[in-house]
Amino acid sequence: MPTGRRTKLLTLALWVLIVGGLSPLALKLTDVQNNDTLGSLPASAEASRAAAREAAAFPQPDALVAVAVYARESGLTAADRAKVDADRAAFAAYARGGTVPEAAPAADGRALLLTFPLAGDDERQSAAVAPIKQRLAAQVPDGLSTALTGSAGAEDDFGEAFSGLDVTLLLATVGAVALLLLLTYRSPVLWLIPLLTAGIASQCAGGVVYLLVRHTGLTVDLQSQNIMTILSIGVGVDYALLLISRYREELRRHEDRHEAMAVALRRSFPAICASAITVAIGLLCLLAADLPATHGLGPVGAIAVVATLAAMTTLLPALLVLLGRWVFWPFIPRHGAVPAEHGSWSRIAGFVGTRPRIIWLATATALAALTIGIGQLSIGLPSDETFTKEVGSITGQRLIERHYPGGTLAPAVITASAGTASPVADAARSVTGVARVGEPERSADGRWVRIEATLTSEPTGPEAVRTLERLRAAVRSVPGSQALVGGDTALEADGDAVTSRDNRVVVPLVLAVVLLVLVVLLRALVAPLVLLASVILSYAAALGGAGLILDAIGHPRLWSAVPLQTFLFIVALGVDYTIFLMTRAREETTRLGHRPGVLRALTVTGGVITSAGVVLAATFAALTVLPMVPSVQIGVIVCAGVLIDTLLVRSLLVPALTLHIGRRAWWPATT
Repeated sequence: MPTGRRTKLLTLALWVLIVGGLSPLALKLTDVQNNDTLGSLPASAEASRAAAREAAAFPQPDALVAVAVYARESGLTAADRAKVDADRAAFAAYARGGTVPEAAPAADGRALLLTFPLAGDDERQSAAVAPIKQRLAAQVPDGLSTALTGSAGAEDDFGEAFSGLDVTLLLATVGAVALLLLLTYRSPVLWLIPLLTAGIASQCAGGVVYLLVRHTGLTVDLQSQNIMTILSIGVGVDYALLLISRYREELRRHEDRHEAMAVALRRSFPAICASAITVAIGLLCLLAADLPATHGLGPVGAIAVVATLAAMTTLLPALLVLLGRWVFWPFIPRHGAVPAEHGSWSRIAGFVGTRPRIIWLATATALAALTIGIGQLSIGLPSDETFTKEVGSITGQRLIERHYPGGTLAPAVITASAGTASPVADAARSVTGVARVGEPERSADGRWVRIEATLTSEPTGPEAVRTLERLRAAVRSVPGSQALVGGDTALEADGDAVTSRDNRVVVPLVLAVVLLVLVVLLRALVAPLVLLASVILSYAAALGGAGLILDAIGHPRLWSAVPLQTFLFIVALGVDYTIFLMTRAREETTRLGHRPGVLRALTVTGGVITSAGVVLAATFAALTVLPMVPSVQIGVIVCAGVLIDTLLVRSLLVPALTLHIGRRAWWPATT
């Protein structure tokens, strides 16, 4: 349809209808975001069960909690205390019940805390944060430090940090891709067509995701929506580069551009389709993950890839055929013209062909050496390092940690049978690392008690997690207690356990999908196994290289979901370039023989695949404009992985190793 003289118009008309129906829905996608999944755990986790029990036994209005911090390192003065009293009176207008509890003093006499839940519905609570901040910052005595933290401060900081950043991310991505396409095509017109098509694919994907969120219960959060945009543009431009490169070749062989596109599409479609299938099914493997943020990313990303595949193999060919050869101006491919020599890639292919064994061993050694950088990384992102810049809630959190026990802001919450309240509280007091245990609070039905235990260490740090394990063991040992321990530290500990489980399940599943696609596509067993090994090595090298970068910029502590998500992107997207190379090698070896066929494939695909890799790396690098450390970490790791795969693995390691293995690479087929 997209290459026929009349049916190309029908294809375009169909896309006009699709875009007209889905684009308005895509604009509403932000309205149905649910960012609660970013920090939530599966219902089976103890932290989730504890929270559910607490909500049922101790029902309270869902309120943001404001924590105003006042601190002076030399000790609070009378003027400081007067400021606190005045603020307390002013804050009463925004507090639930119209009163703010008395300020909680620090043991060192250098800090005071005002803690109160906000009144009203969600909209009123959110609106109250700004005047509270203004009051807190007004008429502050010289030398007194103030900050607003708690859930009210954190939510407001999050909203301010991301205000307008969806547009910023889109502009950064489009700008980087547009520049690279201009450099690649050296045409003032051609670069617009793949970029426009990728943008349409992104809008259509957003519309489909919106419908699924509204009618099937699919969850979309800020992270998955951003990655959906990145995938649509990055993967879409990759596919466009491959198709346009083949189309340019065929225009020199065919006078009729419709026929040229038909041949180009027929010959490039298997590689593009295999790539899309690999990425989409790899993303759907995330459905096997228990962590909600990871689980929800799978279908959203897969929809983006499928929409992009549809656009790049139907809309893009139809547009190119409709516009004709002039879109390549000033370098228009004429029928019968001798194609330009692939100068640099001919030399690279010649270099690879001279000593393939030495080249693949040297490349593999260099990649292995890069993995040393993994030692700079650690798993577990402290809550005060979530943002890339200092925000008020983090400042407040650090002030509290300086003058109060580390877990003051987020105590562990024990819920247990009411009849065991005293022994459970005593057991909690006996635990090393617990600074204070509150009085048991009985539920309205008399069945349960709630006990808060303040830890001595920062609530999301490794020491707090070890204390939590001791606390859980202690309260469970009380006969009949049915004790559950929740809170922020429990979320951190259980999150690490869930992430470890997801890694064990999803990683082998993704590798199996990639191997199966390669076996079917190449109709061989040896080459797919070799390619899979190269992808794993590429991921390890990417982690190492990114580890050096992240350590240098101060973000070496990874958010727990980052390793799995970046593994998926690097493996599924990185194998794309190997698919593009090896499908062409399969085609050329049938015609020319093994050695000349592999070198010919490297020569003719080198430029376009390198351009595609650089474009994809640039799109993921755009994630670094976001003010959240997990986004920066994903952007740096995937960018490093794609560049390593493009410039080293696909250009040197894979072709050299394929030459060294010889015809056996295609076993059991005979080539």
